[in-house]
This record gives sequence, structure tokens and C-alpha cells, in this order.
Amino acid sequence: SVMASHIELLLGVLQDLGNDELKHFQWLLKQAGIIEGFPAIPKSRLEEADRQDMVDEMVQTYSLHGALRITLEVLRKIGRNDLVEHFSQSVAQADSKSSTGSSKQKDKKLLDDIYTELYIIDGNDEDVNRQHEVRHIEMASRRPQGSDRSIQHNDIFKHPSGESTPVRTVLTHGIAGIGKTFLVHKFILDWAEGRANQDTHLTFPFTFRQLNLLKGRRFRLAELIHKCIRERNTNYDKSTYKLLFVLDGLDESRLHLNFCDKDECSVDEPLFVNELLANLIQGKLLPSARLWITTRPAAANQIPLDFVDIMTEVRGFTDPQKEEYFRKRFRDEQACGRIISHVKTSRSLHIMCHIPVFCWITATVLMEMLGEGEKNEIPQTLTEMYAKFLVFQMKQTAMKYDMTENVKIIKSLAKLAFHQLEKGNLIFYETDLKNSGIPLSDASVYSGVFTQIFQEEDGLNEDKMFSFVHLSIHEFLAAFYVVLSLLNDNKDVMAEPQTPLQHLNRLFQKATVTEVCERAVDKALQSPNGHLDLFLRFLLGLSLKSNQALLRGLLKLKPSSKDTSQELAKYIKKKIRENPSPERCINLFHCLSELRDWSLVDEIQHYLRTGSISTAHISPAQWSALVYVLLSSEEDLDVFDLKKYSRSEEVLLRILKSSSLCSPPFPLLLSQCQLSRLSCEALASTLSSQASSVRELDLSFNKLHDVGVNLLSVGLKSSHCKLETLRLSWCCMSEKGCDYLASVFQSKPSSLRNLDLSNNDLRDLGVELLSLGLERPNCRLETLRLVVLNLCCSSLASAISFNPSHLRELDLSYNHPGDSGLKLLSAGLEDPHWRLETLRYKEFISSSIHSAPPLQSLLEGLQVYLCCTFRQQGNIKLCDMKETKTCKIRSKN
Repeated sequence: SVMASHIELLLGVLQDLGNDELKHFQWLLKQAGIIEGFPAIPKSRLEEADRQDMVDEMVQTYSLHGALRITLEVLRKIGRNDLVEHFSQSVAQADSKSSTGSSKQKDKKLLDDIYTELYIIDGNDEDVNRQHEVRHIEMASRRPQGSDRSIQHNDIFKHPSGESTPVRTVLTHGIAGIGKTFLVHKFILDWAEGRANQDTHLTFPFTFRQLNLLKGRRFRLAELIHKCIRERNTNYDKSTYKLLFVLDGLDESRLHLNFCDKDECSVDEPLFVNELLANLIQGKLLPSARLWITTRPAAANQIPLDFVDIMTEVRGFTDPQKEEYFRKRFRDEQACGRIISHVKTSRSLHIMCHIPVFCWITATVLMEMLGEGEKNEIPQTLTEMYAKFLVFQMKQTAMKYDMTENVKIIKSLAKLAFHQLEKGNLIFYETDLKNSGIPLSDASVYSGVFTQIFQEEDGLNEDKMFSFVHLSIHEFLAAFYVVLSLLNDNKDVMAEPQTPLQHLNRLFQKATVTEVCERAVDKALQSPNGHLDLFLRFLLGLSLKSNQALLRGLLKLKPSSKDTSQELAKYIKKKIRENPSPERCINLFHCLSELRDWSLVDEIQHYLRTGSISTAHISPAQWSALVYVLLSSEEDLDVFDLKKYSRSEEVLLRILKSSSLCSPPFPLLLSQCQLSRLSCEALASTLSSQASSVRELDLSFNKLHDVGVNLLSVGLKSSHCKLETLRLSWCCMSEKGCDYLASVFQSKPSSLRNLDLSNNDLRDLGVELLSLGLERPNCRLETLRLVVLNLCCSSLASAISFNPSHLRELDLSYNHPGDSGLKLLSAGLEDPHWRLETLRYKEFISSSIHSAPPLQSLLEGLQVYLCCTFRQQGNIKLCDMKETKTCKIRSKN
């Protein structure tokens, strides 16, 4: 039952406390006012109480809900913050399983207390399943939060258009540990409490971890619900209720989802579990029900986009949300402030902390270091952080268990981690444990000892499931097992299957740390999706003697062995030179950081500081270093100005080849860089990518010609293009270029808001062709600059009249509009549908214009008209006639 589950959690957390901590816990329970309104438990009732008696006393005194709340608060007061998150998540998981489908939710306060709002955005990314998760972390940290539509957790099923468009299926993806499951729990809690989404009557939460246990068995849908979800009203097939099915953790599925062309099926038809799920996702089963699927990016492509209405992405914490998390986690303001300050001093740690689980690991380590008054520098690399985290966990368990037993458990878990990582398994069932030599009973003990590393999860009936708390802990332990086997047993666990002769040679010639790490580098580079990237970083980090020294209780250190870091750094630099794509090299630079080798980065930073970068002399490795520096600069990159690095088309083309930089959230300033049609073609590809978030592009003062503009227009027409500002001044365009740009507004609503075509030879014909595009309802231009074009304005005024609702600013400086053009513009100003706020017109002094009426009289005519309008309508303001003639129109009521 629910109550029994919560009582077991209370007993489990007390069993995690050492004897001294338990005494401190009891002492606090005897004090009144720990939480306002909660009485003290009399001393006489706790003096002889064991842990089970304490649970009974707390439940009797405070009720079950109160006992859970006060346990959370006391854990904070005795400094066991490492247990706070684990305890809160365990209660939240029990709550979501027990309360979904009804409004009777107890203990909601625990989840509400710990939950920090996540940054969720629209996530339509065609490359989502191919992107390295670690690389994804760093690129996500570079995107300004305003560059994407932010979604509140209770608005997951609201259509992005803001209209009441029905949404059936939402696919939410996010990297491991980013908070997807916690998000589901919070959504269900708010629904069950009546706070949101009350148009849903019944919610059925499934996890693929549970569903994997039913592989190969047939069920009717109602039977599957009864099997996986307890205490539910499942008389859904004859009701008119709106249903929501949650399928959490698609990336952990071991079921084959086959989306066939079969007709609709009945809820009473027994099917294999994978068939039931496929029919549910396709809408052939309960087509009116809502569906919410969560997954890591690598598995997102298992669901065809035809069956998905909205794709969202959980980005984790923004910078303010990181601080909010730490403040909720640590009630001591002074300690919290010190932790936040420490994290900010290391950019790499600050970036990684946008993952909630990494926030927890970081907080655990730093609190321990601050509590012990360590004077050492805070960990600067991932390996150092995770090594200290493992040491801290062993210190905590040493209060209750023999250290020898703890070492044995860690080694067993490391072996499990390595072998299951090889197979790609994140969840372990009984057969997986047996294959790694761990009896099921031992696994339960391990999860009770190292609660922050290894966890047991609810299965179905007597079935049990286990997993590591986070993928990064799994990969760290896997890397640790490789080093452990080498140093302690002279065994190379990464060796490939060998012939008998090769095996015999291995017996006499033991592998070195350097050889094993080099083979791991090669293997990681062969991975199509980078699934070994983080493992490789940990492995290379653990090859350092300084990190091995942190784990001296587990590893046999050999003082006579040479330091392998220089040899490994040399090998990695060789691989960087061999890989022409900077994208494939990004993780290799992270590996160099784990080895504390920054020589390549230092070289390129020197070139950037001195401005001496040269495309003729820069090596392939330095090209990769340039991309890496742009990604990991200590300073936020607000804009990318190519002139800062090199006025070279080759530099731009090489950088654009990296998918890590193909979608920068910052403006691309590429003016005066000797670009040609080749750059236009590459930029069009960038703008067409679903990952693209380029909002501003300046190509001024480059000889692109009409052919370049034509190539660029292909990207502008893409439905994925998000470009808002485009500058093409002095680009050798003619009227043909205007025709290509006008076509951008024909097929779809354009994102383009600001367009500058000044100082091109467009002539009246070009503006007339452009005006055909401006007349289209898909055109949303707000600012148009047409400076020094020597044109009249008749076609332009006509276009604005056709589509008058968007243009706010028009710059016609240094043109010759003539009387007719000015009259047409003047007439337009009287149109109540025009939204023009600024009209710029500067004098053009040129002896070559002979046929024009006197310019001064034209300006005076315009001024007289505007002044008359000012008197009549009171809504127009003029600058000095001798300077810029500017018409600013205030909002019309």
C-alpha cells in the first residue's frame, strides 16, 4: 500500500544514518518548533527506541505526512543533504504511482518543496538523435533563454500557436539527468491537486522499465493498466472521459515498436505489449486519448514524426534556476552563497550544472569540502569531481559498514557498470546482474548501502529492477573499472576477442594504461552518436596519478610507474589532426582538459589575442582548436564577428562545417570578409537546418551578386529558418536579386522582420519586383532600408497599401522619389491601416540628376504636407528639414 511504501522509506533513511547521526536526529525530535506547529516528541518515548520504534513514534505524533516533512527538515539540520534529494525523489515516485487517477494525494509538500521549475522549449530538431549529449550540454548553455519559446510544465499540451488546436501526442526529449521524470511527477501532482489540466479525467503513468518486464506477453489494455498501475479506475473503455497515457523513458525500452498499417484495433483484443503501445501511439487504439512520451535524444527517432503533434525539449536549469535549486537544497544562506560562488569560478562546472543531477553531485561534493574546511582548490575537471563524490559516499557508508565490504561493493558495481555500458543497458534486471556475477540478493544490499550511487526500483509483483542514479555515474564507474583492472589485476578488460596466439602473447606482454586509453580513443571516435564520449573523458582523467591518488583506498598505486599524461596528450593531438571535422574533435579537446593539457588551446588563443591568425599557416588541429575556443570561451559570445578572426571565406566555411556551430544563437557579422556564392550556399544550409537559431545575419560589403542571393534565398524559404534581420548592403545586387528575395514571401509566413538592401543597383524594376513580395500576406517585414538606390516610390507605396499592417520603418534616404512617389507615400500616411512609425529621407546632392525637380522644393512640399497632417491629426513629428526628414507616427486609436 501507499502508507507501507512511505513507512519503508522512513525506515530506510534512518538506517542510512550512523549511530552519532541517529542520536542527533533523536535530539532534534525532542525539540519543539523544528517546523512551526509540530510538537516535540517526549524524551521518555525516544530513550530506548530503535529505528523501527522511531518511525512508529513519528507517525503517531505527526501523522504520516507530517513524519515525512519533519524527516526532510531534520536531515537538512544534521547535515545529511545528500539524503534530502534521494528521499524527496523516492517519496515523489511513490506519490505519482499511488495518487494518479484521483485527487487524494498525500505528502505533496515534499515534491513542491524540492521542485525547481525547468527550462522547457519547443524541440523540433532533425538531428536530435545524432547529437552527442555532452556537446548538447555546452551548446545549450550558449543559447540565450529568450531565443526560444519557453514552456511552463503545466502547458505541455498547449499548441505553440497559442490557439486551441487539439494536441494528442507530445514527445519530450532531454539528455540524461535533465529532469524529465521529475517533470512528469510534478505535472501529475499538479493535475491530481486540481491546479492544472483539469480537462483530463484519468491519467495512466507507465514506465518502460516496468513494461520491459512484460515483453513477450499478451494483454488487453485494461489488463496492462491493472498490471502496471495499482489502485486505478480503469472502466475507461465505456466512459466519455478524456484520458492521458504517460510513457516515461522510451530510451530504456527493450521492446520493438513496429508501426504497421493494421486497421484500428479494439481495447478488448489481447496483444503483445509492444503491439499495444504501437497501436496506442499510432492512434489506432483510443484515438481521442492524449499521449505523453519522454526520452533521451538518442531514442527519439523510434517514434515517427507523423505520430507526434508537438516535440518539446527539457533544457534543465537556466542560471537563475541553478541558484534557486541550491537555495532550496540548502537552507543555510551563507553555505549556499559559498557554493554558488564556488561553482561560478569554474565555467565548465557552471555549464554542467544546468543538469539537475549534476547540481546535486556538485552540491554534495562542495558541501563536504566546505564542511571539512578543505583548503584545496575546488575540482576543475569532471573526473576530479566524480572521484571526490565517490570518496564522499564511501566515507558516509563507513560509519555503518566495514570499509573492506564497501570496497568490495564498489568494485562489483564498477564491473556491472562496464559490462552493461558495453551492451548499452541502463536498467538491469535479474539476468543482467547474474551475467555480471552479482546475485539478486546482493544487488538489493548494494542499493541499500550506496543509496546515492545504485538504486532499486519498483518492478511488477516480485520482479526487481536496478539502475545507477545517473548515466554519468554509470560511465564514471565503468571507466574506473578499466583502470582498476589494469592497476590491481594487470588485466585489460577492453581487449578485443583474440586468436589463441594473440591471447598467449597477451599473457606475457601486459597492456599499459597508455595502450588501453589509446584504444579507447579510437573506439569512441568510431561511435556514430558519441555514446562513449563521457566514458572516455573519465578514463583519461583517471589515468592521471593525481586522480588515482584520490581513490587510493580502491586502487593499487605504483610509485615507480611513469606519468602517461604527456604520451596520451600527444596521441589525442594526432587524432585531432587526422579528423578534418572540428565537430568530431570537440570531445578530444575535453579529453585534453581532463589530462590538464591546454597547449593547443593556448596557441589559438594567442593568435586571437594578437590578431595574427592566418589561413595559410593554421593547421587542421588549430582549426579544431578555434571551434573549441569559440564554444568554451570564458566570455559569453554575444556576437560572432568573422573579422575578429580572419577576413576569409575559408575560415567561415570550415567553421560552418561543424554542426556545433551551425546553429549559433548569436548574430553572425560577416561584413567585409571577401565572401562569395560559396558562403551563401553554406549559410543557406545553416538556415535550413532544424537546429538553426540564427536570428541576425550581416553580409554587407561582400560581392555576392545575384547568384549568391539566389542561393541564400533557398535557406530563407525553409520552414526551419528563424532569421529576423538580413543586411545585404553593397553586395552587387541587381533587379534579379530582388526577384529572388520576393519569392521568399510567396510560399510560407516569413520570419524576416528587418531587411537592408541599400547601395545596390536595384533600379525601379528591382523595387517593383521586391514590392510583389511585400504585397504578400506572408510578408512580416517591419523595417526596410533602401538607401542610395536612385528610385521612385510608386510601386513601393502601392505594395505597402496592399499589405499595410506590418511595416514600421522605411528608409529612403538619398533617393529621388519624384513628385508622384512623394504624393503616393503622403496619401498612404492617411490610410488608417498603415503602421508606419518612421520615414527617413535625406538629401541627395548629385550633379548627375538633371531631370528631377528642385530637391529643396520637394522637401518643402513634404514638410508642408506633414505639418498640415500634424495640425489635423496631432500624430506626426518632424525633425529639422536641413537634417534628416523623419516622420514618426504615434499609435492611432
